[in-house]
Amino acid sequence: MVTVSLTGASQEDAAAVFEVLRTAFPTDRAAGDMPQEQEAGHSVVWTAEFEPTRERLSMPAGPPPLEGSLTATLQGGYVAVDQLCEALSAAFAVHEQGTASGDQEKEVDLQLRTKRQ
Repeated sequence: MVTVSLTGASQEDAAAVFEVLRTAFPTDRAAGDMPQEQEAGHSVVWTAEFEPTRERLSMPAGPPPLEGSLTATLQGGYVAVDQLCEALSAAFAVHEQGTASGDQEKEVDLQLRTKRQ
């Protein structure tokens, strides 16, 4: 299981990233489950869990463009986090901002932007 937390994103950008991951991996979120906005002035973090499998479910043909850049933090087992990073790299321009490793898990901070064709 990998926990994905998104910050610095609009509701629409968070939904776009989660939809890309939802098409590729089973998740704890129902289809059509939109991230909810919070009251103004509060920091917003959207979180979902994904269960990478050996075979991806599918990948979207063309994810919608993001309004801006956002930060994604992925935390889980080494192989599972790598699988999610690979799926995100297929859909978005990804810049790795940092990693932290432990015995059984790792955490990766990524900056996501619309991929230029």
